[in-house]
Amino acid sequence: MTETSRLTRATPPAARPVFVPDFARPKRRGWILAAGVLASSMGFIDGTVVSIAIPAIRSTLGATLDQATWINNAYMVTLSALILAGGAFGDRFGLARMFSLGVGLFLLTSMVCALAPTPDALIAARLAQGAGAALMVPGSLAMISRAYPREERGRAIGIWAAASGLTTAAGPIVGGLLLSLGGPEFWRGIFAINLPLGALCLWLTWSAVQTDPRRSGERVDFIGAGLAVAGLGLIAWALTHLEAYNDTRLTIATGVLGLAVLGIFVIHQSRTTTPMMPLALFANRTFSAANATTFLLYFGMSAILFFLPMLTVAGWGMTEIETIAAFAPLSGFIALFSTRFGKLADARGARGLIAGGAGLAALGYGVLALVVHTQNFWLGVLPAMAVVGLGMSMVVAPLSASVMSAAGRGRDGIASGINNSVSRIGGLIAVAAMSSVVTIAYNLSGGMADFGDRLPDPGHVEAMNTGFSVIAWCAAGMALLAAAVALAGIARRR
Repeated sequence: MTETSRLTRATPPAARPVFVPDFARPKRRGWILAAGVLASSMGFIDGTVVSIAIPAIRSTLGATLDQATWINNAYMVTLSALILAGGAFGDRFGLARMFSLGVGLFLLTSMVCALAPTPDALIAARLAQGAGAALMVPGSLAMISRAYPREERGRAIGIWAAASGLTTAAGPIVGGLLLSLGGPEFWRGIFAINLPLGALCLWLTWSAVQTDPRRSGERVDFIGAGLAVAGLGLIAWALTHLEAYNDTRLTIATGVLGLAVLGIFVIHQSRTTTPMMPLALFANRTFSAANATTFLLYFGMSAILFFLPMLTVAGWGMTEIETIAAFAPLSGFIALFSTRFGKLADARGARGLIAGGAGLAALGYGVLALVVHTQNFWLGVLPAMAVVGLGMSMVVAPLSASVMSAAGRGRDGIASGINNSVSRIGGLIAVAAMSSVVTIAYNLSGGMADFGDRLPDPGHVEAMNTGFSVIAWCAAGMALLAAAVALAGIARRR
């Protein structure tokens, strides 16, 4: 994900090879890969699984649409901001150490989420859970890069990318199965299931790691981490509340303050000697374009994953087990083809695959916007999601490989943190902004309650259809823009 740039005054530490021969025991490299897949699976699933559980959470805890949005966004705020520091922490203190610390914190807060008695308690627990994921998720890919030599790394990253993309889409499927088996209150199981998975992840890591090198003598950018959390949180609050408050001046002021804080964050990164997001990396056109493409694609995907289950379960009266069928083709195509497209990108370059995949995703979202008013799930929504799934399967592995390769040697932890942060920020901004957009569209269509409320009224359901259609068109536009950015900025060959 690097070229010298005047954007930062920091002189980067001496680069180390990405591959560290004695990092993992040679016969147990696969264990590092398995631990990385498990960790990223937990982090990504907990970022998406709440979407299918939101109707049940709102019913059992009495949560409003605003609270439901923040049950998602609280996790995304800390994950998006601190994942940058998570990558830098791994380079500074040791990847395996920080990875394990993140897994432990994630498990503890998952237990608190499972026991939360109120919406506000769940929001607070999700905020802390995101901090654990911020250490865990970037470390998963960075450890794989450090454990595998160059000739084997492409295949390993392809497996990781396939599993990561699969689990992002599989989150609603896991939630739907648990809710169908256990009833509405069983949404707590979607958090409790992390406990055995996390324990296995820790055992695999420390059974395979041999040495855990670190860069000693560097300071950690706590100021940058605080600015990132504050800035993203303020912007997300403003976007979420565009329609929730009559005093628009407060909302606008909050958004402007958030932008100002992020501006200070960028200035701070350009001046500190130990930035958690080295701006020099963005001087590489491929690195910048790949991250912009990541943001745009995850914006659309996150919006669809969050709002579609509310429409089908609360609006159309479908069960969770029926609803998860919409995500089956998305998960299936990513699982089947992501590794193959990763190898193809290694051989022929990533640009065409990424642009083509983004174009297919845009087509799928456009079809979804057109068919949603028919309420034909099996012959309308399902085929549209299959097209999206095929497009995303072409994108996930080539994007990850492009980012890591463009970063250069010795910056694998930071590059992984930046790219993961960009994808989570895309999801955070999407859910925050689209919650206001869907409210506006719902109200203009004559809706008489909130989007996602269970109300057996044809006018309410049609207003929900209109609101979701607007979201799907927005996702299609973002995917088309992603294709254009990929064509313009990503190099033909690595």
